[in-house]
This record gives sequence, C-alpha cells and structure tokens, in this order.
Amino acid sequence: MASGTVLMGSYQAAETAVPILLGVIVEFALRGGQLSSLGLALLALGLVMATVSYSWRFGMRILQKANTTEAHRWRVAVADHGLQPVARDVDLKSGEVLTIATEDADQTADIIEVVPLLVSSLVSVVITGVVLAVISVPLGVLVFVGTVAILSVLSVMSRRIGANTQVQQAKVARAGAKVSDLIAGLRPLHGFGGSYAAFQAYRRVSTEAKKQSIIVARVNGVYAGAALALNSLLAAAVTLWAGFLTFQGQISVGELVMAVGLAQFLIEPLKMFSEMPKYVMMARASAERMALILAAPARMTPGVEEPGPESGLEVSTVTHGTLRDLTFSVRPGEFVAIAAYQPQAAAELASVLSVDVPPASYSGIVRVGKREIASLTIESVRACLLVNPSHHEVFAGTLRENVDPRGSSELVEEAVSAAMLTDVVALHSEGLDYAVRDRGANLSGGQRQRLSLARALAANPEILVLHDPTTAVDAVTEQLIARNVTALRRGRTTIVITSSPALLDVADRVIVLDGGTVTGEGTHRELLGRDSSYQLAVAR
Repeated sequence: MASGTVLMGSYQAAETAVPILLGVIVEFALRGGQLSSLGLALLALGLVMATVSYSWRFGMRILQKANTTEAHRWRVAVADHGLQPVARDVDLKSGEVLTIATEDADQTADIIEVVPLLVSSLVSVVITGVVLAVISVPLGVLVFVGTVAILSVLSVMSRRIGANTQVQQAKVARAGAKVSDLIAGLRPLHGFGGSYAAFQAYRRVSTEAKKQSIIVARVNGVYAGAALALNSLLAAAVTLWAGFLTFQGQISVGELVMAVGLAQFLIEPLKMFSEMPKYVMMARASAERMALILAAPARMTPGVEEPGPESGLEVSTVTHGTLRDLTFSVRPGEFVAIAAYQPQAAAELASVLSVDVPPASYSGIVRVGKREIASLTIESVRACLLVNPSHHEVFAGTLRENVDPRGSSELVEEAVSAAMLTDVVALHSEGLDYAVRDRGANLSGGQRQRLSLARALAANPEILVLHDPTTAVDAVTEQLIARNVTALRRGRTTIVITSSPALLDVADRVIVLDGGTVTGEGTHRELLGRDSSYQLAVAR
C-alpha cells in the first residue's frame, strides 16, 4: 500500500501539473518569452506526461497485486476457521460461509486500493487548491470549501449505502445457503414430491435478495449522480470565477488557462475522491460479516494430551439429546455393531464420538485409549478415531482423490475392493482417475455411499466408526461389503451403527440401543433367538 500510494500520488501530482505547465507555456507565448525557456517548459511537460504514464501503470499493478493477495489471505482465513476440527460457534450455513469467503473477502480487500486512491486524489485537490490560491486567494478558498461541502453531503449518503449493502449481502448469502441446501437434498425432495415447495421457498429468499439489490443499485445511482453534479458545479464555479477575474484584469490569460484547465481536471479526482466513502462503507460491511466468522469463539477448548497406546473406546453414562445414561465399551481390535432403533439416537451417538458435540455440552465421559476425549487434542482424536457419517461427502476430482485425499494411503486398492467400488472403477477406461463431478453428480446414491466407505477404509484409523454405510446398496452387495470390511479391519477396532442384518451378523458383538440406552447385548443370532423387538427392528 505504501509504494502504491507513493506512485498514485505521483500520478495525480503529475496530472495536476499538466494544466499548470500549459498555462505557463501560454503565458510564455503571449509575453514573447525566450525559446529556451519555452523549450524547457515543453521538456518538463514531456517528463510530466511520462510520469503520469509510468506512475499509473506501476502503481495500479502494485495495488491490484496487493488487493488480490489480500483477498486470497482473507479467503484462506475464513476457510481455515470454517474447516477447524472444532466447529466455530457461529450461526451461519455453508452457503453463507461460501459467500463471505468469496464476495465479502474481495470487497474487504478493495480497501487496499481505496486508501491509496483516496490519498492520491487528496494530493491532487490540495495541489489544485494551493496553485489556485497563488493565482487568486478566493479561487483557492472556493476549491477547499467546495470540496469539504461535497464530501460532507456524500458522507451522509454513503452511510445509507453501507447499511443497505450490509442487508443485501446478508440476503444474498441466505439465498446462496438455501440453493446449496436445495441442491444437496434434490434427490430426496423429488422422492417425496417436495420439489415445488422447496423451489417456492428459494424463490421467496431470492426475490428478497433481488429487491434489496435493486434498492442498493438505486441508492448507488443517486449517489453517483449527486457526486457528478456537485463536482461539475464546483468546476463550473471555479471556471466562471476565473473568467470574471480575467475580465477584471486581476489575473492574466495564462493564469486563466491554468485555472480553467485545473477546474476541468478537478472533476476526475473529485469524482474519485467522492466515490471512496462509498467503497469504504461497502468494505466495512463486508469486513463486519467476515468478523462473524473470524472473531467467533471455538465451541470448545481442546485438550493437550494424546490417546493411550490401547485403541479401545469407552462410553460412560453419556446423556445428550435422546441418549440417556448410555454406557458401553469396545475392546481393542473388536468389531462391534450398534443396533439403534431410533435414527436420531444413532445420529447423536455419531456426533458425540466425532466430537461434533463439545464434551462440555453433555454429561458423562467418552474415553479413547483409556483417556477422556475432552483432555485430548482434536488432531490426535481425528488421527485415532474416525467417524464416517451417514451423509456422503463427495467432491469434484478423481475417484482416487476422493478415496485418498492426502495421497498417502497404502490401502487404496484394498479399500476400493472391500467397499465393492470395483464395478465403478471398471466401468470407466480411466479407472481410479475417472473424473467425479461436484457432490458426485455423475454417481448414483449407492456409488457415492461406497465411495465414502472406501475413503474411510483407506484412512485405516485405529478406531473406525461407520454410520449406516450400506443403506443405498442391494442385499447381495451388502453381504459382500460386510465380509470384506470384517476381513480388512481384522485386528483394528471397528464400530458400525446400523440395522443391516449382514453387518450385524459379522460383528463380534451387537449392542442394542433403544430409547437412548443399552437394552440388550449379544451376537446377532443370539438376539434374534431371544428378543422379539430386535427381530422386528432388523429382520428384512
């Protein structure tokens, strides 16, 4: 910003010098000055024009690079907070966070260019006022007083622009969040005929955003028109006053040319100078929205310890949501299935184990490797305990990049085979390098689910929790996946929250979860033989 400000200040100073030198040249010509002096004046004019060209070129290059760099830094900062292992305590949806990380980051970074342009415009106004004051004190006073008056009027208008812009950005962000949710849930919406209602809900939000955008555009138009009118009025006043002084014989023709040239030139820097408050208010509105994320406190304070050498898991008297005094343990290397009769209880258990729910917000204790999860660092929990959610996140890239995002897994082929993703790989000549669209748009629901499972298996954590990993596949494929997962995970702790008979049957032990608490335990076949509620819940 410093170097850009210096160069843009030089640009405006050189621009201001052009009408001054033209006035000097005219004065020389009228007074019959020496050719050598005239030549020096013309040489000075050439140097000034060169300064104008190079100062603008390199000044804007520096400022635009700084602007782009700063916008990138803000995007990374917002994304970093959004991707923190500990969720930030802020009530924004993913679509709103995306808008903040893009549009708001760009508008906030615009201040990098706004401040130097503001300073350079001020330099031009000051030089113009001083030169006109030297020609005639009233002319200089007119410029300074007129500039202050114009900025006072426009600063009041810019506050309204800032307020309306902030509302507009919030409504656009909400519309973005709504369409993001709509796209994510398009298939189930089609399934139960809810598409029309969802589209109508988006139309309402989008219409509100459109109306607010029109209000902002109208206010901006009034602002721009008022600024141009006031600036032109000041330039006309300076020109007319200079002409009057010339007729009175108080200033020469050369000084008149100088004054008229400066008055005409003054419109551009004044226009730039008067537009800056608007951009400052817009940048401020965007900055305040970014602060919602950047200044939001973490939902929990992670611990500092590492898990113990044992890879067992203990849940002791946990009460959260529908979970009631939930207690169970999983020994290291054990394959345990949890049959939760209520889907909400299954989802809440997965949230607790994945630390999406801060330990302080529920009663009871979860231990990983004999140590309380609240005392462990989030990074160590993530490295040791992986919870694969029931919703399947698929991103744009290749199949290989989706299965092994870090590119460090040694089990990619085994994971693909275990998840029965081999048919998808074989279907395309590119194999694992087949391009997947955003959200897996070119994959079926079952293929996305198997891709998600392959990713979890390829990560090969000490403790793996799978939440409904086979709900979108057929019974034969489900049987094969159950056997493959058991074989691949042998010797490592695995927990499957499911009602799938195939997965329940291969588990070493089944824990029955009903009403948020453990109501039964045993092998799948033992429970089928003695528990009628279990039969009704899992038999297909």
